[in-house]
Amino acid sequence: MAFLWFLSCFTFIGVTYGCGSPAITPVVTGYTRIVDGEEAIPGSWPWQVSLQSGTGWHFCGGSLINENWVVTAAHCGVSTEDFVIVGAHNKSIKTEPPSVLFLLQVITHPKWDRFTVNYDVSVVKLASPAHFNSKVSPVCLAAASDYYPAGMMCVTTGWGRTRAHRTSRPDKLQQAALPLLSKASCMEFWGNKITDIMICAGADGASSCMGDSGGPLVCQKNNVWNLVGIVSWGSGTCSINRPGVYARVTELRSWIDETIAAN
Repeated sequence: MAFLWFLSCFTFIGVTYGCGSPAITPVVTGYTRIVDGEEAIPGSWPWQVSLQSGTGWHFCGGSLINENWVVTAAHCGVSTEDFVIVGAHNKSIKTEPPSVLFLLQVITHPKWDRFTVNYDVSVVKLASPAHFNSKVSPVCLAAASDYYPAGMMCVTTGWGRTRAHRTSRPDKLQQAALPLLSKASCMEFWGNKITDIMICAGADGASSCMGDSGGPLVCQKNNVWNLVGIVSWGSGTCSINRPGVYARVTELRSWIDETIAAN
């Protein structure tokens, strides 16, 4: 199908940027954490974006899935008054070459429920295309039929707090390797709050935290990185011993595809 090919491969100035294949290889040290975290290699997660308010405040992350669209969390409350920053690593340095992009449209899943935090996904259409290069390229979307087993190590990234009660946030992009949990294992921590539209990772000494919301949980399959989860919710204290909860992309893939195709 032409549409699915369009999502997975782009060519600019003779260079092809396939989804989920960073030009700069990520290096992740096992069980490091975003809470008290490890800095990512600059440019190694080229789909990571920063969602910022008009004042330049980073409030959520997101994932570039093609030149025109970003996936993030519904609870971030993104509006067309906000901005997307692509290609950033140290978000405090204004002279490095990230691009500031205006937003044309924000579409939130019609079943989004702020009380249960179910269907926590929005897609954001950029007012102008992102220009791909070695530090800006898209992530692949997990297919609806994909299976990612409990115990599989995946990676989450973001500029969120490194401690729950620390108001400052890191300037440099952080990363953490986290194992996936089965739904049953996750429910041991969170009970019936966990639905089929959620996937859990962590509870092993690493955690996402405030400010990471909307950002990616990616798992490598067939040598490419796939967006498997969207940072959604978790411990209010960013506990490293409780799993973080992510919107499950395999269950949301059809809606994402249909929404982008219609807009």
